[in-house]
Amino acid sequence: MTLEEAIGYVYVASDEPFEVTPKMIRLRKRCLDVTKRLSYIFNLSNKDIFVSGFAKALEEKWQVDVRLKAGDSSEGSAIFAHKLVLASRSEVLKNILELDEFKAPSQPVKTPRTSLLQDGVGVGPIQNSKKKRHKKQIRKKRKPFCCRAHYAMLKRSCETVTFAELKHEELEDLVKFMYSDGSCLSVKAKEHVRSLYNAADKYEIPHLRDLCRNVLISYLNPSNALEVLELSLIPLDKALHDYAFGYIIRNLKSIANSDEFKLFANENTDLTVEIIRAYMGLRNH
Repeated sequence: MTLEEAIGYVYVASDEPFEVTPKMIRLRKRCLDVTKRLSYIFNLSNKDIFVSGFAKALEEKWQVDVRLKAGDSSEGSAIFAHKLVLASRSEVLKNILELDEFKAPSQPVKTPRTSLLQDGVGVGPIQNSKKKRHKKQIRKKRKPFCCRAHYAMLKRSCETVTFAELKHEELEDLVKFMYSDGSCLSVKAKEHVRSLYNAADKYEIPHLRDLCRNVLISYLNPSNALEVLELSLIPLDKALHDYAFGYIIRNLKSIANSDEFKLFANENTDLTVEIIRAYMGLRNH
């Protein structure tokens, strides 16, 4: 195997022509246009690229102006988003963002002036006395920002909204859904479907609630039916309640012998009586 073959096999993508010379390795993208390159790599249509525009803005933190934190988020794990997108998806979030502390437009994120020496350590603003001496070196080696400095600037320029009832992963799924085309829940979001169902109700995102309801119904089984029934009561979701209630009645023989049913009966006496009456009525017919 030649050196070119070894480098190409391990490090170089299929759309990156390269050349190895005695002095350097030349590498470039076959297609320089980002949009066309995405279409080439992932076989995306123009519609796919158009629909993914919001998600791309979220991923790149482009012109973000609000910081979101979950109840268990650490200091460095905030999610940066756009007020306009959040307000357009949720009436409750729109009302929150119209409060006085959010009305003032956020300051644009400024790039900190940081010089990077040969060892790669940021040393802060460049002193005037050294500016001329290192002019050529600085021009070559200065980078737009380092990750920590960029995060600090974002933090100072964005207000914070805290979703205390959500965990960080659940908040991520909620935000990603609001930036998606809303056609379906992702595989990861389905893992947190109950939390997203509650969030959809709290923040008035009816379409998300509809999708979560469909997933909850499709996932119904004897071990989770009682939990889903309880979930449908706060507030009352008649469609989900009727489906879960009917499922429990049809499968009461297996559900009644579980520890979950004993706990459910202790906490929901009236509802348990309704279930037993409906079950006895079904048997009599």
